[in-house]
Amino acid sequence: MSNGSQILVFKDMGLVSQVFDEASLGSLHGHIAVGHARYSTTGSSVWENAQPTFRATVHGSLALGHNGNLVNTAELAAMVAELPGEEHVSRSGRTAATNDTDLVTALLAGHPDLSIEETAKVVLPKVKGAFSLVFMDEHTLYAARDPQGIRPLVLGRLERGWVVASETAALDICGASFIREVEPGELIAIDENGMRSSRFAEAKPKGCVFEYVYLARPDTSIAGRNVHLSRVEMGRRLAKEAPVEADLVIATPESGTPAAIGYAEASGIPYGSGLVKNAYVGRTFIQPSQTIRQLGIRLKLNPLREVIAGKRLVVVDDSIVRGNTQRALVRMLREAGAAEVHIRISSPPVKWPCFFGIDFATRAELIANGMSVEEIGRTLGADSLAYISIDGMIEATAQPKDRLCRACFDGEYPMELPDPALLGKLLLEAEIKGGQQKPAVRGKPTSGSDLDGVQSLLGGAGAADALRRP
Repeated sequence: MSNGSQILVFKDMGLVSQVFDEASLGSLHGHIAVGHARYSTTGSSVWENAQPTFRATVHGSLALGHNGNLVNTAELAAMVAELPGEEHVSRSGRTAATNDTDLVTALLAGHPDLSIEETAKVVLPKVKGAFSLVFMDEHTLYAARDPQGIRPLVLGRLERGWVVASETAALDICGASFIREVEPGELIAIDENGMRSSRFAEAKPKGCVFEYVYLARPDTSIAGRNVHLSRVEMGRRLAKEAPVEADLVIATPESGTPAAIGYAEASGIPYGSGLVKNAYVGRTFIQPSQTIRQLGIRLKLNPLREVIAGKRLVVVDDSIVRGNTQRALVRMLREAGAAEVHIRISSPPVKWPCFFGIDFATRAELIANGMSVEEIGRTLGADSLAYISIDGMIEATAQPKDRLCRACFDGEYPMELPDPALLGKLLLEAEIKGGQQKPAVRGKPTSGSDLDGVQSLLGGAGAADALRRP
């Protein structure tokens, strides 16, 4: 938060409601602010990696928030190490951050001969991967989106100001009018003179299709298409592609609900509520460890026995990543008396890692890697399993296929990726643990760097093989 003369950073671990209360919000005075809720895809979930990241510069201060994930982290770390002076080193006396966002912040703050805006035009073309950025100094709010536009970023207008957010739903909540999306490769600056726009790269749109499947809020619109309607349409198409005789369609709440409604509409099978969700448990998909994920599944869902006993069920879910949720779910439904359990998934099998902001970064984690649909169904204990086709999913988004990133489903990545040893959530932490080595760049490890250790963190052979088609 900036009051025009200084920036105050207030951040902590936990849910937004756990970090901020009326007193803390009341202490923040100013006319420019950047906020962020982190889902860690690079660096551990620790305070040092919480955002916004912060740097002092010769021009003032810089605070930055980032949605996405970068793929040239090692290269950026080498660039930061070569910056003049000590401005890029540590912050507030704590352990150094180990995420890609902090590297970008250091680079934006590390050019004393240029303004922040001029520096952004120099630095951002060198940043590779998915990034929707909001950053600020004492006087100006900036926003930038990677040339592929992998993650959403939207611009809104208030009566007396501007808003930039990851989703259109955020604009609705704060009463802002949607103006347009921030374009891929665009840099926006907003100050007392209004808004100005410039380009740092040519647009090559490849929006993440998984936003439509799972990540985005259902009340959000991306590229002019409402996410809820897309998910309902995925369910309709799934019913046509994978019909089954059954008595009841139920959803894995909440993310499977729109597709289940669509499946019921198209199939003529009644839709019902067969599972009750505990509203106070977060998304199991993004829990930081397998143990917590599995505990979360048991805490999160409970079957309505009177509804499902003796019924042939179609259970619709949005995706299968590791299979933990569905395996536990089938067991619960059978124990509750379900006669048959047929699983239908409104996205194709997830076979490839995502390096652009979704936390499944090794093929070894993915149940669909190396198993047929029938084999997966057997391991889950289902009577049958079927997924929507890639084309059916894409058609439901109403977006051109060549403007969507589908890499987690078909292995076609929207940009060239570096050596697998230079990718991974804990890469920077491994470098620090290895003895404060200078980071390796483009597959050329520096003398003595512990890339074998990095490889083990990435998941061994599963990660090394991630970039090669079978």
